Amino acid sequence: MGIAQDAGFPQIDCNKTCCEAYYKGEEAKKLISCLGLVDTENKQKWIFDATPDFTEQVKILKSNHLDNSKVIDGVFLTHAHIGHYTGLMYLGFEAMGAKQIPLYAMPKMKTYLETNGPWSQLVSLKNIELIEIKNDSTLSLNKDLKVTPFLVPHRDEFSETVGYKIEGNHKSALFIPDINKWKIWEKDIVEEVKKVDYAFIDATFFKDGEIPRPMEDIPHPFIVETVKRFENETPDTKSKIHFIHLNHTNPALKDKHPLKDSIQNLGYHFAKEGDHFSL
Repeated sequence: MGIAQDAGFPQIDCNKTCCEAYYKGEEAKKLISCLGLVDTENKQKWIFDATPDFTEQVKILKSNHLDNSKVIDGVFLTHAHIGHYTGLMYLGFEAMGAKQIPLYAMPKMKTYLETNGPWSQLVSLKNIELIEIKNDSTLSLNKDLKVTPFLVPHRDEFSETVGYKIEGNHKSALFIPDINKWKIWEKDIVEEVKKVDYAFIDATFFKDGEIPRPMEDIPHPFIVETVKRFENETPDTKSKIHFIHLNHTNPALKDKHPLKDSIQNLGYHFAKEGDHFSL
């Protein structure tokens, strides 16, 4: 449903060649990273993260996948950074005035929404119905789908950060759009990828030195670091990885680029808007 980092592509006030490519018509706009989950049998649909592109992404789910009675059957949040929850504003009084949309959030995230405006108005006006979820506690959405949140290390200024394991009757997926370096996570990303069929994982930056800021202050796993970590794994394991959450400076965000090709030639994938995966 989207592949770009929180601020999207093109990014505000970017005069670099990466964003100039959009204004010249050489690259398409990229929506911000999120997943849609659609159950056509039970007529339900959910979204993982409410991005600033929430309006367009909900419309895609409705028009291309399932037009049921609800705008969305539920929203799962990963954390309180701008690209992951601010789309909730479109459910509020000034926009659609939604009625009790289920919103799944971890305890600190739930408290943040309840106690800080304008999000608290969504609660008081019952635009959303907050449902608290817990680390490593599996939630059954229906008889065919299960979702399990798990904590990951990240810059947790306002909330904790989670990834999700999504399980269907036949296959399963990981969704980790934001995490600090793999080495500081208590779990082994290689082993976690082996347990699932698809892994949508943080690829914010391609390599060190990509932006003119101290990159240790923004400690995402570089694509080259992830590739190094998986270099001795089987082609089957590598093929499960679909890189997401790419910064506007990341050359792999482009539709075509030699560095992107070099990673794909090793067996990895880059998520694309409109990709479908069966569970």
